Amino acid sequence: MPLSHQDQVTLLKDILNNHQVDCCGSVAECEQLERLVKSLMVNTQIDQNVKSILQDVYDYSQHGVQSSDLDQHIQTNQGNLSQWVNSIDSFS
Repeated sequence: MPLSHQDQVTLLKDILNNHQVDCCGSVAECEQLERLVKSLMVNTQIDQNVKSILQDVYDYSQHGVQSSDLDQHIQTNQGNLSQWVNSIDSFS
Protein backbone atom coordinates (compact mmCIF):
# COMPACT_ATOMS: atom_id res chain seq x y z
CA MET A 1 0.00 0.00 0.00
CA PRO A 2 1.53 3.35 -1.02
CA LEU A 3 2.04 6.09 1.54
CA SER A 4 -0.27 9.10 1.41
CA HIS A 5 1.40 12.44 0.76
CA GLN A 6 0.89 13.33 4.44
CA ASP A 7 2.60 10.09 5.49
CA GLN A 8 5.46 10.90 3.12
CA VAL A 9 5.82 14.38 4.63
CA THR A 10 5.79 12.89 8.12
CA LEU A 11 8.49 10.36 7.20
CA LEU A 12 10.58 13.09 5.57
CA LYS A 13 10.37 15.23 8.71
CA ASP A 14 11.19 12.23 10.93
CA ILE A 15 14.39 11.50 9.01
CA LEU A 16 15.42 15.17 9.02
CA ASN A 17 14.65 15.41 12.75
CA ASN A 18 16.73 12.31 13.44
CA HIS A 19 19.66 13.74 11.51
CA GLN A 20 19.36 17.01 13.41
CA VAL A 21 19.03 15.45 16.87
CA ASP A 22 21.51 12.59 16.43
CA CYS A 23 24.04 14.50 14.29
CA CYS A 24 24.49 11.32 12.27
CA GLY A 25 22.70 9.23 9.71
CA SER A 26 23.09 6.64 6.98
CA VAL A 27 23.41 6.63 3.23
CA ALA A 28 20.17 4.60 3.15
CA GLU A 29 18.38 7.46 4.94
CA CYS A 30 19.71 9.95 2.41
CA GLU A 31 18.53 7.70 -0.41
CA GLN A 32 15.11 7.47 1.28
CA LEU A 33 14.99 11.27 1.46
CA GLU A 34 15.68 11.44 -2.28
CA ARG A 35 12.83 9.01 -3.04
CA LEU A 36 10.41 10.88 -0.78
CA VAL A 37 11.31 14.24 -2.30
CA LYS A 38 10.90 12.93 -5.85
CA SER A 39 7.48 11.56 -4.99
CA LEU A 40 6.36 14.74 -3.23
CA MET A 41 7.64 17.05 -5.99
CA VAL A 42 5.18 15.61 -8.51
CA ASN A 43 2.27 15.76 -6.05
CA THR A 44 -0.11 18.62 -6.89
CA GLN A 45 -1.41 18.71 -3.28
CA ILE A 46 1.94 19.93 -1.95
CA ASP A 47 2.25 23.68 -1.34
CA GLN A 48 4.59 25.43 -3.79
CA ASN A 49 6.59 26.88 -0.87
CA VAL A 50 7.26 23.36 0.39
CA LYS A 51 8.51 22.35 -3.08
CA SER A 52 11.35 24.88 -2.89
CA ILE A 53 12.32 23.43 0.50
CA LEU A 54 12.11 19.94 -0.97
CA GLN A 55 14.65 20.91 -3.62
CA ASP A 56 17.05 21.97 -0.84
CA VAL A 57 16.43 18.68 0.99
CA TYR A 58 17.07 16.78 -2.25
CA ASP A 59 20.39 18.57 -2.73
CA TYR A 60 21.29 17.85 0.91
CA SER A 61 20.49 14.16 0.49
CA GLN A 62 22.46 13.88 -2.76
CA HIS A 63 25.49 15.47 -1.14
CA GLY A 64 25.03 13.11 1.80
CA VAL A 65 25.05 10.04 -0.43
CA GLN A 66 28.24 11.25 -2.13
CA SER A 67 29.96 12.48 1.04
CA SER A 68 33.06 10.74 2.33
CA ASP A 69 32.08 11.87 5.86
CA LEU A 70 28.30 11.77 6.17
CA ASP A 71 28.25 12.69 9.86
CA GLN A 72 30.27 15.84 9.13
CA HIS A 73 27.89 16.70 6.28
CA ILE A 74 24.95 16.36 8.70
CA GLN A 75 26.67 18.48 11.35
CA THR A 76 27.43 21.17 8.77
CA ASN A 77 23.71 21.33 7.90
CA GLN A 78 22.31 21.45 11.46
CA GLY A 79 20.77 24.89 10.96
CA ASN A 80 19.22 23.90 7.66
CA LEU A 81 17.72 20.72 9.09
CA SER A 82 15.74 22.46 11.83
CA GLN A 83 14.75 25.27 9.45
CA TRP A 84 13.44 22.81 6.86
CA VAL A 85 11.36 20.89 9.40
CA ASN A 86 9.90 24.11 10.83
CA SER A 87 9.13 25.44 7.35
CA ILE A 88 7.48 22.20 6.24
CA ASP A 89 5.39 22.23 9.43
CA SER A 90 4.16 25.74 8.71
CA PHE A 91 3.01 24.87 5.17
CA SER A 92 1.65 21.35 5.68
